[in-house]
Amino acid sequence: MTKMTIEIVAFVISVSGFILISSTLPTDYWKVSSIDGTVITTATFWANLWKTCVTDSTGVSNCKDFPSMLALDAYIQVCRGLTIAAVCLGFFGCIFSLVGMKCTKVGGSESIKGKITFFAGMLFILSGLSSIIAFSWYANRITAQFFDPMIVEQKFELGAALFIGWAGSSLSLLGGMIFCFSLSNDEVSPRVCYGYNTAASVYSPAVKAHIVAEEMASAGNVEIMPKQFDKNAYV
Repeated sequence: MTKMTIEIVAFVISVSGFILISSTLPTDYWKVSSIDGTVITTATFWANLWKTCVTDSTGVSNCKDFPSMLALDAYIQVCRGLTIAAVCLGFFGCIFSLVGMKCTKVGGSESIKGKITFFAGMLFILSGLSSIIAFSWYANRITAQFFDPMIVEQKFELGAALFIGWAGSSLSLLGGMIFCFSLSNDEVSPRVCYGYNTAASVYSPAVKAHIVAEEMASAGNVEIMPKQFDKNAYV
């Protein structure tokens, strides 16, 4: 594939990952109440980074926003910051990738566009790393509380937002790496072939002069003088 095709594929993959990561911020189900070991299943508890809710059997939901940011658990605050940072990095990655791609007419020379493309790839990689840390940390807390026998209160399971986030993080990482490694195929150094004359590499200048003189004599222009060697010629 050409570099332009590789960049288009990387752009589609990276933007898809950015959209999936962004969609997890307003998604409700980061964690959902588990029905394992419970008798009453008429209500479903669920929560995300911003609120906690309960839905009864009639489908009516009652939500409560987290009252104070400082009173939140540390992992929720960190997951908020990492997810928002991932969205911001992915947004700027989309802009820089559009400027640096070969199929666009902005960005300057080819060398400058290559540097911009590499920078966009690094932004997508950082976005993927930030988001995957946030989703994995949140999931780790859920699973740790689920398998903790000392916790007897309501337990939760992994919500749909975490799986969407993991998929988006993987796509962002993949697209960013393709952007970065596409620069290795940008320019291929041409092979320089040097021609040489076999006869010139074999014969000495004196022999070549004698050959030229013989050719001219055969044409009837110059008479070849016999070669005289002194007594030290074979020493």
